[in-house]
Amino acid sequence: MISEPLSVPDTETRGLLALLPAAARPYAMLARFDRPIGAWLLFWPGAWAIALAGGASVRTVWLMLLFGIGAIAMRGAGCVYNDIVDRDLDARVARTRGRPLPSGQVTLKGAWAFLISLCLVGLAVLLALNWPARGIAVASLALVACYPFMKRITWWPQAWLGLVFSWAALVGWVAVTGGLSAPGLLLYAGGIPWVVGYDTIYALQDIEDDVLAGVKSSARAMGAHVRPGVSALYAAAVALWGAALWSVRPDPLVLGSLIPAALHLGWQVATLDPASATGSLARFRANRTTGFLIFAAALVVGSATRL
Repeated sequence: MISEPLSVPDTETRGLLALLPAAARPYAMLARFDRPIGAWLLFWPGAWAIALAGGASVRTVWLMLLFGIGAIAMRGAGCVYNDIVDRDLDARVARTRGRPLPSGQVTLKGAWAFLISLCLVGLAVLLALNWPARGIAVASLALVACYPFMKRITWWPQAWLGLVFSWAALVGWVAVTGGLSAPGLLLYAGGIPWVVGYDTIYALQDIEDDVLAGVKSSARAMGAHVRPGVSALYAAAVALWGAALWSVRPDPLVLGSLIPAALHLGWQVATLDPASATGSLARFRANRTTGFLIFAAALVVGSATRL
């Protein structure tokens, strides 16, 4: 049985994680392997680009497998790095003070060693891609390195996260086509407001603690206007995704393929209760389904274009 603070409601400590040796569990939790939603959200933009550019093919499956491994490793590395930077801040927030670093379950040296190990896995994935995709992927490292500091200097750290978590769309498009073009750029652009929207919903859980700790967030910036704010962000995301699909295949039916995702995002906003931490978490995690629905649309359009 894995001990986890009650203040972290989104952990998934059963299953494979519970089978790990006791000494390994804090490291798995440091990388958020107990919360796979982050890896899914990092994976989907790359999957959209691969599906839209490559359609249904053996190469598409292979690249998606690589991106899946990369998403797990690099999301884990990002979490470890974030916790290294935020270890003192995390100790002052109820939801995060039980994390492995501020609680002393993992030493700072151990965290750095684990971070390097995860980065080596990411490097192996990187070397399996073509040279243009490698260059685009490496360019994201500056954004990743700066992200943990954004909550200290801007009310919109979620916007920076949008730049980071959507980056795989650029890498995926270049991995298939060998260069950047409008559809890949539009997929990336659409991912940014989507990320800002869902991470604003996630940040609703921490507003009271963030006020006490002096942490800035889009949820605090929007205040009573969270629902219309997230609605506008989601609408912008759908519009940009529609433009991406249209640029590949200009057909009204293409836009119809986005209706399920648009309805799902609409449900999130319509049922969002900013005062409910449990409800906010559920709607945040529902974006795994959003990612799949966009992927399905991209795969259909990409496959039809290749016929």
